[in-house]
Amino acid sequence: MNTISLEGVTVATVLSFDDNLAIDWKSYDRLLDYCTTPHGINAVFVNGHAGEGATLTPAERIEVIKRTRAFIGKDVPLLTGVIAYSTADAVMQAREAEEHGADVAVLFPMPQFSAGASGDPRYVLDYVDQILAAVNIPVSIFQQSVASGSGFSTPVLVELSKRERVIAIKEGSADIAIYEDNLRQIKSAAPDVAILASNYHWLFAQMATGADGILSGMASMVPHLLCDLWAATKAVDLKAMRSVNDRLYPMVRTIYGAPPLIDMHTRMKIGLEHLGIISSARPRPPLLPIPVETAKRITEAVDLAGLREFVPC
Repeated sequence: MNTISLEGVTVATVLSFDDNLAIDWKSYDRLLDYCTTPHGINAVFVNGHAGEGATLTPAERIEVIKRTRAFIGKDVPLLTGVIAYSTADAVMQAREAEEHGADVAVLFPMPQFSAGASGDPRYVLDYVDQILAAVNIPVSIFQQSVASGSGFSTPVLVELSKRERVIAIKEGSADIAIYEDNLRQIKSAAPDVAILASNYHWLFAQMATGADGILSGMASMVPHLLCDLWAATKAVDLKAMRSVNDRLYPMVRTIYGAPPLIDMHTRMKIGLEHLGIISSARPRPPLLPIPVETAKRITEAVDLAGLREFVPC
């Protein structure tokens, strides 16, 4: 297995859809040009929550992988989400990902795990082991909010991190104390497993606590600022970290702060449409369009942050 470094910023790409809810590939090309090219973007993650991966057909998932690989080239790590409702489905998606050029399969917890399996290593280890047996590429674990019932317990994450081809944990536990416990215990058990900060409300706090990188859908909209945050973190420059966080704060609160949280990636698309990077913020159902007043607050936050300076002429 080739060594894959996920240090730095991994951008989780959103998708734009046309009036018929087909993927708008022209908008996707513009998005890739905007969010994958800033210095500090180290990897690209497709077919996740940000990319509405659960709504895509198998053919669409494969096409997203192929087009993204063609754009970023062979040397940039390409991660793809595996959002499945059975282990057999997950194995099939992982095989498709490997066949069509993905470097890492990112394994989402299945809905069934929220009924207690996320704390029982038998279920999660069997799920991961079956995928590892089916493909040769490494995997990353998509850690979700523990309070939601889908996030894995610390002991389960530690056991997962000991698997030879588990190379990263996308850490979205949504609790700073749990995050620090996971960071310390996973690093003690498996120092080479990358901890990718992904708690959208408080990336600054995660950076201060410690991380190997950032993985965020916000990088679709503010890639330059997240790269600046990572650079300041690497330099151990608290003043610079706070400065970037001050610029991020209004957007973070606008995107993630108001309920319902299900709208977060559609809100990002509102910002990207406002900047002219994608043609439409329209989501696929069950996601719904953003109310006008919320959209207005998003565009105001985008303008306040001065994001147009990063948009290609």
